[in-house]
Amino acid sequence: MEPLLSYSLSHFPAYLAYAASLAVLLTVAVVIYLFITPYKEIALIRQGNSAAAISFAGVLLGFALPLNAVGSSAGSLLDMLMWSVIALVSQLAAFLLASRLLGDLRSGIEHDKMAHGILLAALSVTVGLINAASLTY
Repeated sequence: MEPLLSYSLSHFPAYLAYAASLAVLLTVAVVIYLFITPYKEIALIRQGNSAAAISFAGVLLGFALPLNAVGSSAGSLLDMLMWSVIALVSQLAAFLLASRLLGDLRSGIEHDKMAHGILLAALSVTVGLINAASLTY
C-alpha cells in the first residue's frame, strides 16, 4: 500500500501547480472582464441586480469550462497557460461583440433587464463550450 501512496503523492506538486495556475487564470479573467464591462457589475450584484448576477455567473462558467478542458488535457503547464490565454481572449472578444450588437447593453444590465443578463450568460457559456471542445485534443 505504501508504494501506491508514495506514487500518488509524488504527483501532488504538479496538482498544486495546475490548480494554482488555473485559479490565477480564472481570477485574471474575472478582473479583466470587470475592467472592460461598461458597468460596475459587483456593485450591481450587491444591490440585488439579477441581470448582472446571471451575466457574471455565465462568465465564470464560460471560462471555467475551457479551463477544465485544457487543465485535463494539457501536456505541460506552459501548454495549459498558453491555451487558457487563447480561451480568455475568445471569451473577451465574444463579450465585446455582444456589447456592440446590443447597443443598450449597459442600460439593460443596469436596469436589471433579465433578457440582457440571460443573453450574456448564454453567450459566455456557449463560447466556453466551443472553446472546451476545441481544447480537448
